Amino acid sequence: MPQKPYGMICPITRACDILEPRWTIPILVGLWAGSTRFNDLRREVGSISPALLSRRLKDLEEMGLVERITDPATGSVDYLRTEAAIALEPALDALAKWAQCFIEAEVALCTATVSNLMWNMRKQFVLEALPRRRLVMQFRFADPDLEYSTYWAILQPGAEAEICTSIPGFDIDLYVETNRVSLLGILLGRATVASELANGQLYLSGDALLARTMSQWLKRGDYAQFDGIAMLPATRRRPEEVLPQRRVVAV
Repeated sequence: MPQKPYGMICPITRACDILEPRWTIPILVGLWAGSTRFNDLRREVGSISPALLSRRLKDLEEMGLVERITDPATGSVDYLRTEAAIALEPALDALAKWAQCFIEAEVALCTATVSNLMWNMRKQFVLEALPRRRLVMQFRFADPDLEYSTYWAILQPGAEAEICTSIPGFDIDLYVETNRVSLLGILLGRATVASELANGQLYLSGDALLARTMSQWLKRGDYAQFDGIAMLPATRRRPEEVLPQRRVVAV
């Protein structure tokens, strides 16, 4: 049996002291996801100012978790994980699985931003499951007070998905009407395409084949593939009713 931690001198407490400052873990996760450039990291993390991201990266560098690499020829800067940061990944993986199972779905998803969600949508299309031609999908979000409520995904064989906020000069193949909690819930395994269609949180129109096969071409995240995930309820609370509640799921 593993030895139990011993009060405040436990190494767990010391680790929390280092990782506690806001944005530290999201930045490490962004690096883990493959982002190495400053602007890509900012999009990956979402809702962080350039000044604060710069400060946190400097802090992580001083702690020995991030290495800053400058290309002398171009002046470009990359941020790489050190061995110490890589060694944290099993702990972060376990934390993510715990959150999926024990944090209420609405609480877990309510702070996501639409802009960050759509930036990450570039990686969520299974191109092999789509027709081999150019496709354009329009995503319209019902959430209030958005800088952009409509996004377009342009998908072409052999190319990375492109997400834009201006109307492309192509016909729209599929219209997706949704909200951030619903779409993110599907991606994280907190909901299904079928359940969101049934409760009116998701509406699809346009190409019938694309609409029917959404669950096949929309890739769910790595943490959506195990049992025990706390699912979104059919009846949703308003955001102001969710934010103050920080409790775990009773099991």
